[in-house]
Amino acid sequence: MSTHTFATRHNGPDTHDINQMLATIGAASLDELMQQTIPGSIRLKEELDLPTAVSEYELLNELHDIASKNKVFRSYIGLGYHHTITPGVIQRNIFENPGWYTAYTPYQAEIAQGRLEALLNFQTMVTDLTGMELANGSLLDEATAAAEAMSMFFHSRNKEQVKNNTSKFFVSQACYPQTVDVLKTRAEPIGIELVIGDHLTAQPDDSYFGVLLQYPAADGEVYDYSDFVNRARAHNIQIAVAADIMSLALLTPPGEWGADAVVGNTQRFGVPMGYGGPHAAYFATRESYKRDIPGRIIGISVDSHGNRALRMALQTREQHIKRDKATSNICTSQVLLAVMAGMYTVYHGPAGIRDIARQIHDRTRLLALHLGNAGYKLLNQTYFDTLTFDCGSDTEIVHSRALASGLNFRYNGSNVSITLDETTDLRDLRHIINVFASTRNVDVSTLSPTHADLDEQYAFDEALVRESQYLTHQVFNTHHSETEMLRYIKKLENRDLALNHSMIPLGSCTMKLNATAEMIPLSYKGFSAMHPFAPADQAVGYAQIIAELEKYLCTITGFAAMSLQPNSGAQGEFAGLMVIRQYHIARGHAHRNIVLIPSSAHGTNPASAVMAGMKVVVVACDSQGNIDLADLRAKADTHRDNLSALMVTYPSTHGVYEEGIKEVTDIVHRAGGQVYMDGANMNAQVGLTNPANIGADVCHLNLHKTFAIPHGGGGPGMGPIGVAAHLAPFLPSHPLVEIHGEPTLSAISAAPWGSASILIISYAYIRLMGGEGLKRATELAILNANYLKAKLEKHYPVLYQGRNGRVAHEMILDCRHLKASANIEVIDIAKRLIDYGFHAPTVSFPVAGTLMVEPTESEALAELDRFAEAMTSIRQEIAEIEEGTADKENNVVRNSPHTYVEVCSDSWNKPYPRKKAAFPLEWTAENKFWPYVGRVDNAYGDRNLVCTCPPLENYMEVQVS
Repeated sequence: MSTHTFATRHNGPDTHDINQMLATIGAASLDELMQQTIPGSIRLKEELDLPTAVSEYELLNELHDIASKNKVFRSYIGLGYHHTITPGVIQRNIFENPGWYTAYTPYQAEIAQGRLEALLNFQTMVTDLTGMELANGSLLDEATAAAEAMSMFFHSRNKEQVKNNTSKFFVSQACYPQTVDVLKTRAEPIGIELVIGDHLTAQPDDSYFGVLLQYPAADGEVYDYSDFVNRARAHNIQIAVAADIMSLALLTPPGEWGADAVVGNTQRFGVPMGYGGPHAAYFATRESYKRDIPGRIIGISVDSHGNRALRMALQTREQHIKRDKATSNICTSQVLLAVMAGMYTVYHGPAGIRDIARQIHDRTRLLALHLGNAGYKLLNQTYFDTLTFDCGSDTEIVHSRALASGLNFRYNGSNVSITLDETTDLRDLRHIINVFASTRNVDVSTLSPTHADLDEQYAFDEALVRESQYLTHQVFNTHHSETEMLRYIKKLENRDLALNHSMIPLGSCTMKLNATAEMIPLSYKGFSAMHPFAPADQAVGYAQIIAELEKYLCTITGFAAMSLQPNSGAQGEFAGLMVIRQYHIARGHAHRNIVLIPSSAHGTNPASAVMAGMKVVVVACDSQGNIDLADLRAKADTHRDNLSALMVTYPSTHGVYEEGIKEVTDIVHRAGGQVYMDGANMNAQVGLTNPANIGADVCHLNLHKTFAIPHGGGGPGMGPIGVAAHLAPFLPSHPLVEIHGEPTLSAISAAPWGSASILIISYAYIRLMGGEGLKRATELAILNANYLKAKLEKHYPVLYQGRNGRVAHEMILDCRHLKASANIEVIDIAKRLIDYGFHAPTVSFPVAGTLMVEPTESEALAELDRFAEAMTSIRQEIAEIEEGTADKENNVVRNSPHTYVEVCSDSWNKPYPRKKAAFPLEWTAENKFWPYVGRVDNAYGDRNLVCTCPPLENYMEVQVS
């Protein structure tokens, strides 16, 4: 391979490094290492049939041309998606900044205090605007957030409702169509009966456990729901409201008129539409639901010095604990986008947000006034930003003239809806008015809109005008100049460790290079400003990206078809299982509802299975971490008549290529089941084997792992699914956009292609790497892992390995014995690594008391050696405890991490030198990363739950002792 290709810059080790590493691990060549590692029965016989790799320069020119094929009209379609203004200070310093977009989920709180504070701001913003008590750190999109509310209510039914099998959920027909469709997908498998109707005539009774209302409604109407809510309350019915967050700056928030949960989208707070995502949904609820709320919650705790420290609270990784008893499979969020939306609010403050909302509303009032004067009947007499007119026989003319003027409206028969946003100015209003006025030959000059035409009133009932204050915390009232905002963003960035600082060796999470050339096109207007429901002929560029990416992913996986709709790995799991479910139903086998899941599986696997209406049967693993074939055979035979699927990860979650994987898939197929493959470890398959070759029928792909989409501090993610030909007819559809022909499965996510804008990253990655580069990336991921194994196994036992002593792209280091020998837990090693400038590997998964290490292909030999030296040094520090030269309680490992305040303080009462604490190896001084807080007290944070920004007088600043 040429030394000047993109692949040589993506892949860390060069030829010299590769030869040195092979010598260390005892392999003559990469080919020999692959032969020793991967079973020959599943190896691909041919190279990947992908286009030849292009250079970064060529790619950017190509993507610029593709973006220009998209027609960026002024879209007034609404339905939760709006043009918005991303402040430049946020775009350049967060959205386009690897210090923010390459960070990982904040499991190691001490090196994530920046994004944790940004998320706390987001939660506070949401609770303030919705009038609720508790919010999470974001969800995937508004439709799935509404589905999570429905599910939370279902699992929160009182004893009487459970006893009576109360299972009806009322959905207002005024809700967004994509939300209703996702609710259909989520309701039926778990036995919820959706009742869609008019809240004005509906009669809630004891057969309902919950309702969903839209505020304002899809047609723009701003209903006073108080009477309906009171009637529902009389029957112990739980109330969910999907609310436009900008409107809540003017409208009485749902929390003040009886809502139990409020959900929605924060996209219009400075996040580009991007043809559907990624965007941060919000989910707010009452504190009584704190043990049931889905997703991540950021809470305030204290560190080892008694100072304020932030952490993820309560539900953190609940799937790994509750597994099939979990009430949600959500294990991620949209952190990067939540950070942007929160910072948008910080930048504008309460007065700015209210001014933006008022401007949108007043311009909507102007439009209503002038179109009414032009003779059009306004169907919604109350509104915030959306108007619906009956255009009668003029509808087609309005439609054609709007398109000719570069305007997109929303059409439903003769009804035309128009949703305005913060970018709509008076010139835009004139363009809209001209389309309607010219249709009826009205003199446009008499309809020139000015604010002088308006009084100070609102276009909704006075009883719904917001009177309560919001965004009163200091953080929303300080950083309004660009200078102050820039410094605030930078201050928080400096508190976080991301890939721009050092390797993040997380097993199962594949923290590889997110190349700049892959990221740049996301800022192109042709990609960022597209509405997801724009007419297909306006999105030709996106159609090209989507079609070619689907083709590439089919080639890589060996599958016949792809759905790019699932917008997280957990959504991909659910989608894949629902496809299997629909397949069995279509064949008259609706009774097939048993899913076999190995005991080593990721916790979202059983949680997703239960969401899909299936029953989980656990399959044992043997002493080497492989699926116990005898147990699999026995359970497949026992459940032969009802077997739906097996969920399997390959290579295994234990980091090994199981020799018997083809026998595993054959056993399941012979019993009438389908094989679902979890694609978390696809980085060890690309170009060498693939799911179809192994025998899988469906597989989800974590594009944020294998295909270079950055983790964004815990999101965005993408989880497309690939399927064999017999499952292709059952892929997810969408109510507003045709995707796969005749629909058999309703929508999984709100937008037709999920978070479409970040598909460009994976498209770019594949185009830059080509088939040869992708294969080499897999080989080097395996080489890097085996090199670290060779360097570390004499210090930490490697728990599982293949027949020839090799591991796949990751390995598990066993630290359990250190508890007895030195009173050291695995979490102590994780925290001590911070002092060496590294994020910890995955802690206690899939085996408690272990570290799962994945270096990826992007790390060069020098960085691998630094990590190995750090781990070796920590093992020596533990040896000092074992030998008695260091105290079992008061030692450098147990006291880690060490902050700069602690190390620089006037007093130092530790039994080891300051240098050993802060600079344990000489090279740590070259680029020292200082944790902002000491070790965070998790238990304190759960006992004293605070999940919003507290009053200023309650703040505990970091103290110098």
